[in-house]
Amino acid sequence: MNNQLHKKLWLIFAQAATICMAILFVLRLFTPNWLSLKDQSLVVKQVESNVSANLSGSYSHAAKKAMPAVVNIFTSKKTAENPHQKYLDDPTFRQFFGDQLDDLDTQAQPENSLGSGVIVSEQGLILTNNHVIAAADEIEIALADGRKLSAKVVGTDPDTDLALIKVDAEHLPAITFASSDKLNVGDVVLAIGNPFGVGQTVTQGIISALGRNHLGINIYENFIQTDASINPGNSGGALIDTDGNLVGINSAIYSRSGGSMGIGFAIPATLARQVMEQIVSQGNVTRGWIGIEAQDITPELAESFKLKLAQGALVAGVLRDSPADKAGLRAGDVLLAIEGKPVSDSGSMLNLIAVLTPNKKATIKIARAEKTIDVSVLIGKRPKPANAKQ
Repeated sequence: MNNQLHKKLWLIFAQAATICMAILFVLRLFTPNWLSLKDQSLVVKQVESNVSANLSGSYSHAAKKAMPAVVNIFTSKKTAENPHQKYLDDPTFRQFFGDQLDDLDTQAQPENSLGSGVIVSEQGLILTNNHVIAAADEIEIALADGRKLSAKVVGTDPDTDLALIKVDAEHLPAITFASSDKLNVGDVVLAIGNPFGVGQTVTQGIISALGRNHLGINIYENFIQTDASINPGNSGGALIDTDGNLVGINSAIYSRSGGSMGIGFAIPATLARQVMEQIVSQGNVTRGWIGIEAQDITPELAESFKLKLAQGALVAGVLRDSPADKAGLRAGDVLLAIEGKPVSDSGSMLNLIAVLTPNKKATIKIARAEKTIDVSVLIGKRPKPANAKQ
């Protein structure tokens, strides 16, 4: 009797356990997260702080590296003295004419303008555009940490639109230079500056073109073109690569409205560094000169001179007693290469000759009478005032 009772109880337990297992199986099959809902509500995954800097498509690490080295530049220019000022300061006239004299008070407050600059040394040297500070009587620098310091001009180079200024400070965050010669069209770049005075701003784009010239902006043009937004106030600011290194100094934009249209120009960092080092070492910039006037080779000229390619620079004139004249160059010669570097047009010719050292000989390859000739020229020093002739 007891055995039968035990068997019935065991059978009931087994059947109940089977039914429970079946119910759990069905619940698990159709609602797999049912048993862990409570635990899931408590699980929070936090991204590590150092991971965000490595996110694909983020350039925050480059911006953080370069932004402290970019400053805002505020300049002021005093206006001409008011010819009526002596009457304005006379108390007798003030007593009788009062507010009417205020209408004569045309002496405006100092004119203010703004731009940007890049700290290039811990000792306070700042590189910017010459047009930012050219007409300034006073220059004030606003650092990224909020400090404001007065600056003085160390030297300028209007031909490349570069200027070097200095503030009295030490241990400043200096930018790291990159070689702009290694840039390629399509490389990502960031522009840092102070557009419209709103404060330090970073914009992103790519290198649209290299070696832009014949723009009529400077005498020596070898611009980096970018579609990174550059607006008034960005002049003199930094163009950096994705590692936060300087590749150019933002200089100009093409615009019909005054704002960015996706065509901005920057002076290559390699050229800017050469200018800066000459200003530091000798106070000005010395350039090579041979004394010729040149023009581009058009397809028609290439055909008439029986050239294989429409490239080079046609010598249109030679200055008497100039290095070119003494070397035997004459009008009608076509410059093909300078020190082994090909001449693509008159703009590249200007840049190639400019970097040559005065009082040293250089080899210039020319085409004359359907022949190729190498001519040795003793390079001279480019005279002042500046002009478009080389």
